[in-house]
Amino acid sequence: MKTNTLKMMCLLALLAAFPPLSTDMYLPALPLLQQIWQQPMSVVNLTLSGFFIGFCISMLLYGPLSDKYGRKPLLMVGIMIYIAASFVSGFVDDIYHLICLRVLQGVGASSGVVISMAITKDLYEGKQRQRILAYMAVIMALAPMLAPILGGVIMAWLSWNWVFFMQAVMGMIALGGVFWLKEPLQEPENVSISETMRLYLKLFGNWRYIGLVLLFSVIVLPHFSFIGSASNIYISHFGMSEQVFSYFFAFNAAAIMAGSFICTRIQRRMASEKIVTIGFAGILAAGLFMHADLVAGPWGLALPMALSSFFFGLSRPPSNYLVLLQVDRGAGTASSLMIFLYFIVAAFAMWFISLDWTGTIHVIARMAIFSALFVLAIWLPMVKKLDLNAGE
Repeated sequence: MKTNTLKMMCLLALLAAFPPLSTDMYLPALPLLQQIWQQPMSVVNLTLSGFFIGFCISMLLYGPLSDKYGRKPLLMVGIMIYIAASFVSGFVDDIYHLICLRVLQGVGASSGVVISMAITKDLYEGKQRQRILAYMAVIMALAPMLAPILGGVIMAWLSWNWVFFMQAVMGMIALGGVFWLKEPLQEPENVSISETMRLYLKLFGNWRYIGLVLLFSVIVLPHFSFIGSASNIYISHFGMSEQVFSYFFAFNAAAIMAGSFICTRIQRRMASEKIVTIGFAGILAAGLFMHADLVAGPWGLALPMALSSFFFGLSRPPSNYLVLLQVDRGAGTASSLMIFLYFIVAAFAMWFISLDWTGTIHVIARMAIFSALFVLAIWLPMVKKLDLNAGE
């Protein structure tokens, strides 16, 4: 792989990794903040859901605006918002100010995710783009693997405030990379903002695109349910320290990276549709494994969740590839809507799992079983009837 391509891929992966950097590094602090501020976990978890709400709403603007004005200026603005919100978050002294700042942090972070996805379509085509997306997924998986470990170390040696200061530093690194980036969009959309926003209506009329986006959104339910409840389960229920929790969480993230890496190995010899099918079937098997209570203690969650995460990592690059393949123009807008719907489902999952459930692990297992069965029931007949690679 050429050096310039590798540098670009690392920058895109860093930009796309803003959500796991912004959530997973912060997870070890949740039980402590619950004790400090004496708030129920459903309120504390609003700092997670709030991030994704700001993230989702703002991305609907970044995509069309980047299609019109270019990728680089919108990235610069979004990352500066992220840096400012992260830095100020380190000084708050109550949960409600933190929730508001986390919403603003999400507004900034969404620029990196949406525009990095659009840049892959600006610069790469066909199988090369699929390969780039898969390699990006491998690099991105390092973020949820290392972020909670870094958060645990910060919690052990400093305080929760420094988690946000570290996020601000990472934002500055990304800003430096974007500053030297040459504008990747060669043919901006020569239309008004209102006409650009109408591209969303056209996307809703593209039934192949919108059908795949809605379908693939369902499969994120168990993944984000786990993220929203992991710290409470491992730290409060199983009595782990923040640092030990971070190792268990990193184990799960390593499974995602392994799945994405395997995807890079097999995508040259196996059709994208088949890889996606295997991924969904694997998530179903993992949900059944978790619900059967075959392993006691924390490993009863860690092992089947790692299996689910492996197949999630395996299926995500080809599923994103198939979605973007259904559009010919307006890649930024298409990326915005796709990721918006993914993370709206994610925010719902993180709120839903924070309710006062008895047997949270079984709830996660049922969400995996339900989502995989639902998606497979629609996906398998769809694959037989449609040529999803028709836009190649």
